[in-house]
Amino acid sequence: MKAVILAGGLGTRLQPYTTFLPKSMLPVGEKPLLEHLIEWMRKSGGIKDYVLGVSYLRNMIEEYFGDGSRFGVNIEYAVAPRPLATAGQLKFAERFVDDTFVCAYGDSIFDFNLRKMIAHHKRSRLFTTMGLLEYKTHLQYGFVEMNKGNIVTAWKEKPEIKGNINIGCYVMEPGIFKLIPPNRSYGMDQVIRKAMDQRKRVGGFVIKKGFMDIGDKKSYRQAHKHFIEKLGKI
Repeated sequence: MKAVILAGGLGTRLQPYTTFLPKSMLPVGEKPLLEHLIEWMRKSGGIKDYVLGVSYLRNMIEEYFGDGSRFGVNIEYAVAPRPLATAGQLKFAERFVDDTFVCAYGDSIFDFNLRKMIAHHKRSRLFTTMGLLEYKTHLQYGFVEMNKGNIVTAWKEKPEIKGNINIGCYVMEPGIFKLIPPNRSYGMDQVIRKAMDQRKRVGGFVIKKGFMDIGDKKSYRQAHKHFIEKLGKI
C-alpha cells in the first residue's frame, strides 16, 4: 500500500515562518513536520511506499528526503506546477497509484492506529474513509429557543456542542482520481461531496485523540513546544 502526503501548499497562515520553508518542512521538535508524518505512517500503518505531492519550494523537500532510503522508505514525487488545493494536488499523484492508498495533509501530526483505519476501510468495502475527530466545544453565547408563536421555550447558557471534524487523513480507492478535474484548484470537500452525490460508499473512522493540526502560527508554536518538552529540553 502507498501513502500520498499533500505537501504543496503555500502555508500563508504560517508566514513569516513559511517565507523560506515549505510548511511541511517546519521543525517540530528536532525534525521536520513531514518526517514525523512519514515515521507515523511507517510504524502505525506499515507503509513503506510514499508519494509526496509537492509544489511550493519543493526542492527543499526533495533535497532533504531524496528517494527515502535514508528513512527506510521509498519516496516518489508528484509535482504540481502551482498550489492547487488539496484534491487538485492529489490529482498529480494519479499515475503513481493503482490500488487502495492512504492520503494525508502535510500540515498535521497524527498518533492513532492507522492499521485499524485501513482494516475498517477494507472490511466495510468503502470508496473513501475519512479520519474524523470527536470534537466538543462551548459556544460563547447563550442560546434562546422559541416556538412558532415566538414564545421562549428554553434558554441554554453557553451550551456545549459536539460533532466529528475532518482531520485530513483518508483511506481511498484509486477511483477517486476520476472525480478530480485536472489542472484545477479543487478542494477535498468538493471531491468527497461529488463521491456522495454519485452514491459512492463514504465512511468515517472516528478517533478521540491523536490529532494535532498545525495550521497557523499559534498551533505551530504549541506543537513545537510539545515536542521539545517530550525531548526533555525545556
